[in-house]
Amino acid sequence: MILPPIPENEAERLKALKEYSILDTLPEEEYDDITKLASQICQTNISTISLIDEKRQWFKSKIGVDDYESSRDAAFCAHAIINPNEIFTVKDSRLDERFHDNPLVVGEPHVVFYTGIPLVSPDGLALGTLCVIDDKPKELSHEQLKALKSLSNQVVSLFELRKSKILLEKYAKDLVNKNKELEKFAHVAAHDIKSPLNNISGLSQILISDYSDKLDKDALMYLSMLDESSSILRNLVDGILEHSKGDAILVEKRSVFNLSELVNETIALLDNQSEYRFIFSFQDQKLYTNRVALQQILINLVANGIKYNNKDEVAIEIGFDEADEFYEFFVKDNGNGIKAEDQRRVFDIFEVLTNEDRFGKKGSGIGLSTVRKLVEGLGGTISLESEIGKGTRFLFTITKYNFL
Repeated sequence: MILPPIPENEAERLKALKEYSILDTLPEEEYDDITKLASQICQTNISTISLIDEKRQWFKSKIGVDDYESSRDAAFCAHAIINPNEIFTVKDSRLDERFHDNPLVVGEPHVVFYTGIPLVSPDGLALGTLCVIDDKPKELSHEQLKALKSLSNQVVSLFELRKSKILLEKYAKDLVNKNKELEKFAHVAAHDIKSPLNNISGLSQILISDYSDKLDKDALMYLSMLDESSSILRNLVDGILEHSKGDAILVEKRSVFNLSELVNETIALLDNQSEYRFIFSFQDQKLYTNRVALQQILINLVANGIKYNNKDEVAIEIGFDEADEFYEFFVKDNGNGIKAEDQRRVFDIFEVLTNEDRFGKKGSGIGLSTVRKLVEGLGGTISLESEIGKGTRFLFTITKYNFL
């Protein structure tokens, strides 16, 4: 018996093989279907998908053999990988000086005929073979060899899909960890920023309240501007935090809940003194979706309808309908309206279309961006209809299916 030579690129080859993380994995139907088909096409007793590591030949899939691995020294496949671009065939091992006394020839499974198609990575590295084996001499036709080559390409494609899946899972895990780190950083940074801002605002208000008679008009104006700037920065920090929480909200599990109860809770949060008029007609409608995300969407849209409203009586209408694949909502206000040329950019982050709201506060341009992020994360879309002086109607959908 002649031992198989070691490929010149052995270190690279072994590294590539291990990157697939496939050695010693459980049987999989996709691979077993290929070996069955190879055996049927070539009319052989045995077919295997073999991978060659440092010391052994390991079978990812096998037909006609019981063992899961064998010695690399005795493996026909270890010879086949030496020339990755060539089909390796032994018509009768008993007449071949390399194999006539091989333990796999003189003993079980009595390999006489062998043909192996190297499984070659995209980088040109032979990982193992798709092979067919029989216990009697044989010669494959051109069509059979061509079919085997096609099947070997499918095996490599499965390997590549496996590697891509592993990498995607790793990236997803890394992304989750990074998001957690960013969220933690955002909270710490927000606390560190808001604390001095609160101090500045508090001290400004004390100076205005306790020393207004000792300060001239310019000093009072500067203190008021300082207080207002502190408030704007606090709101901006809060908005950025809210936007960053969007991804965390979207991973909340779906649940069944009553839409009327959710809307009433939202109204209670935003109108605890019953200053505004709300209109909605749905009763006891049950939904199955991400409750937390839907409430956050409604809070932002209803709050905007209140804040950007110059009418003496603020009126907000919330509508709902159900289609085959989507829940459909709208939030309509009787507020200022949005100019046609501004409507396309209203959902862009940090876009502020008005100087201040009805309470004299300047917006951060984050709320509607967060709404779009949540709606799209729930498999839906959002749009708006608006007329200056008459109000705005936001329309959005949420898929009924598990989108994430």
